[in-house]
Amino acid sequence: MKFINIKVLGLMVACGIAFTACGKNDAGSADDTVAVEEAENTAEETTDTDDTAVEESTDKTADETADAADKLDLADGFYIAEFSTDSTMFHVNEVSDGKGVLRVSDGKGMIHIVMPSKNVLNLYPGLAEDAEKEGAELLIPTTEEVTYPDGLTEEVYAFDVPVPVIGEEFDLALIGKKEVWYDHKVVVSDPVPMVENAENADDSADAEASSEALNDGEYLLNVTLTGGSGKSTVESPAVAKDTDEGTVVTIKWSSPHYDYMIVDDVTYYPVNTEGNSVFEIPFKDITAPVTVIADTVAMSTPHEIEYVLDFSKAE
Repeated sequence: MKFINIKVLGLMVACGIAFTACGKNDAGSADDTVAVEEAENTAEETTDTDDTAVEESTDKTADETADAADKLDLADGFYIAEFSTDSTMFHVNEVSDGKGVLRVSDGKGMIHIVMPSKNVLNLYPGLAEDAEKEGAELLIPTTEEVTYPDGLTEEVYAFDVPVPVIGEEFDLALIGKKEVWYDHKVVVSDPVPMVENAENADDSADAEASSEALNDGEYLLNVTLTGGSGKSTVESPAVAKDTDEGTVVTIKWSSPHYDYMIVDDVTYYPVNTEGNSVFEIPFKDITAPVTVIADTVAMSTPHEIEYVLDFSKAE
């Protein structure tokens, strides 16, 4: 409205000059015409300048809003975070226990994930159709050596993946040796500062086991696992119950990749389909160490690993 008033004012001035100029010579009329044009031009220039300022202000506000939306609500530093996907064929290496190292700098997140093999050649933070376009910026792997619970070492690929959001799905496409791009949804969640991770994990496991509601006849056993590389663990204390078949103990692993266990030449399979592998196994004698075999499918090929379990009554 301000700008319209300026134009109106200019026209009023021009009209006043025109009326005053009635009866004057042609030279005076030409001067009046120039005055009108100058007034109109001044109003238009003011409008253009103010419109440009409004556009620049709007663009700046939009950019600032977008930058704020892209930032994670985490302090700068390193975290251990869960990395989950929509497919059992796409997961991190067993030694990572379903986790990656998340680095946050100025609100921007990047998670380092270790693959089970070298079968995934590239990742792309977006959709497969966009990854195939010319100029797409693909994530390039690095090579790392990992040591598995049975002592085997292997070279595998690892990636640094941008993390736009915590606790929500985002797109991450991959291409393997068949040279076909596949769409996947992944979630990065539950970040724990690295300096606190080990202590918090132990406290969390103890609290979870202790808080479980025990049914009739159930009690808690402390479980000590030895064997392999020492990186895999089982939850302790564990729920146990005496039956005619022996002491049935719920063995909950720190990995979702154990697909069977062998105890006294009998094969047992997980009792769950999601999360870390859980077995309910009847042990004939828990007063002495028990040797068990556990098979993991987290590596490029399945591996049977020998472990020893020690049980003691929890206080």
